[in-house]
Amino acid sequence: MTVYGNFPGSRPRRLRTTPAMRRMVAETRLDPANLILPAFVREGITAPVAISAMPGVQQHTLDTLRKAAVDAVSAGVSGIMLFGVPADEKKDARGTAGTDPDGILQVGLRAVREEVGDDLVVMSDLCLDEYTDHGHCGVLTADGRVDNDATLERYAEMAQVQADAGAHVVGPSGMMDGQVGVIRDALDQTGHEDVSILAYTAKYSSAFYGPFREAVGSSLKGDRKTYQQDPANTRESLRELALDLEEGADMVMVKPAGPYLDILAKVADSVNVPVAAYQISGEYAMIEAAAEKGWIDRDAAIMESLTGIRRAGAQMILTYWATEVAQRLRRS
Repeated sequence: MTVYGNFPGSRPRRLRTTPAMRRMVAETRLDPANLILPAFVREGITAPVAISAMPGVQQHTLDTLRKAAVDAVSAGVSGIMLFGVPADEKKDARGTAGTDPDGILQVGLRAVREEVGDDLVVMSDLCLDEYTDHGHCGVLTADGRVDNDATLERYAEMAQVQADAGAHVVGPSGMMDGQVGVIRDALDQTGHEDVSILAYTAKYSSAFYGPFREAVGSSLKGDRKTYQQDPANTRESLRELALDLEEGADMVMVKPAGPYLDILAKVADSVNVPVAAYQISGEYAMIEAAAEKGWIDRDAAIMESLTGIRRAGAQMILTYWATEVAQRLRRS
């Protein structure tokens, strides 16, 4: 080969020559502190129940939930997001188990706070879908539509009982108009001014939620397209973002993460509050299933997917691999 002058004059490969070189010049770093563990606590079980669509994830008893929280702290994970799974017979049209001080989520919150105190940021999913017999995220009208304003009243009650139970952060995920403002008022009026709100700002109506519905024993019939965002839309998410911030959100989130990295990047570029993204059940299940088939390298795919979410602008990532990945990062 004939070389002309100093061609090629620029050789970017010089900065990729060794693992140490690549580590030194890496633009994006993933740290255990970036990670939050979603966890399910189920009423009425004496042993954890495996979730078939999410290999390695389980519905916890109170004892195994406590252990999961301790393990997360030991690994350096920052937070845990709790979801309650009530007994089927306790579900009703208004989701009253969600506002019962002795409901499973509130019991789980108290158990985790008793176990780890402030060593882990304890977060609670604030939504009615796990507790309603129709599976929707709110109260229904006589003709079966979700009643936005009646649902807000229920969310205000949920915020108070979750804060009373020890939540450091509440995560309203129902995508009701005005939910952040109502919840902020409810918390402030009941002496919970220090409880933060992680707003599910851009929660899209997604095909990737399927395994999660098994995880929480969902009773949903139909879909949530009248309140979750349309996957075709971008500007809508920025409108939701502006409203959540105006209403008092302390942190904002994009969900799902992987299919919506463009939205995540736009949100992250637009705000001066912490930004989270939720790597949801379907994202988890696809990697686990493909790895089980031997089609991809499981560990490499997990790290690549999380690095991509971090690179797009998420400071916090909710992922079912949180503890495992945090342990791996500490060993590296």
